[in-house]
Amino acid sequence: MACPAVSTGLDTGIVPCQGEGMISADSTVPVHDAPVILTRGLTKTFQGFMAVDHLDLSLDRGEVVGFIGPNGAGKSTTIRMLCGLLKPSEGEAFVAGFNVGQEPEKVREHIGYMSQKFSLYGDLTVRENLVFFGGIYRVSRRDMGERMAFAISMAGLQGRENTLVQTLAGGWKQRLALGCAILHRPPVLFLDEPTSGVEPEARRSFWDLIHELAAEGVTILVSTHYMDEAEYCNRIALIDRGKLVALGSPTELRGHQLGGDLLEIGCTPLGAALKALAGAPGVIEAAIFGDKLHVVLAKGGLAAADLPDFLAGKGIKAGPASQVTPSLEDVFVRLVSMPHEEGDRT
Repeated sequence: MACPAVSTGLDTGIVPCQGEGMISADSTVPVHDAPVILTRGLTKTFQGFMAVDHLDLSLDRGEVVGFIGPNGAGKSTTIRMLCGLLKPSEGEAFVAGFNVGQEPEKVREHIGYMSQKFSLYGDLTVRENLVFFGGIYRVSRRDMGERMAFAISMAGLQGRENTLVQTLAGGWKQRLALGCAILHRPPVLFLDEPTSGVEPEARRSFWDLIHELAAEGVTILVSTHYMDEAEYCNRIALIDRGKLVALGSPTELRGHQLGGDLLEIGCTPLGAALKALAGAPGVIEAAIFGDKLHVVLAKGGLAAADLPDFLAGKGIKAGPASQVTPSLEDVFVRLVSMPHEEGDRT
């Protein structure tokens, strides 16, 4: 059943279809209180391989949700389904009030999308790219001038309107690509690893733009491999082997139970120390962090004070171990190494 949508530019709200916990059109609850993106049991299989495994996810208006996971976890496949580019094998999803399996064209009219590969035309100028994408998105002539001026200003390309895009630095290209993706003022924005290969300073500026859009009511789902970028999100969804294994704010995920105490220890050589700790009594997880190791110890096994002597017995020089607060990377490493619930794919 189609779900009606109400479009008012960047202030777009949604009225999902009635039934099963959805908000009805005659509900007294404000439209913007309903989920802008909602999936229930969303599944995609390719010739027997389950790329996305019964995913349940809900995003609210103006929320920035980071989508993280190892390569091949199902992030891009999920985003492609939510964009109406792939039809789900099972389950359902609604984006801006439209069913992605039944109304993919309506979905695409109400979203902006940036892929991990640069999507603009290098042999066209900044202005020509904006005109081209404005035409694709059917932006009216009345609005086009103001929308282009906004995109150029947002990208910091004033005075470079006639510059060939292929000559721009990576950060400028990505900001311009974002400007092109929002020319039609979509209420939903999907960003698939948009800052891959972009220098750190440009990445930070790009995230400033993301939060400016979110403040105007745009709902944003962004996949990234950068844990520092995930810190900028309101919530983080961790997907592994097609399953959603963790969902919460950065603070909530950092406080996730790792199954033991997280310790940091300096030792030399690191590779030999990592190998020595693999399978050691009470060691749940060990990973290299800079010039030190992060080690998760279970209760009843090795104690923190025992670690230097244990490593010394293996011919490894080690300093004292100290307890540290888990980072998002610690949580990520731990959760993707854990077996999932029954029904998990191997």
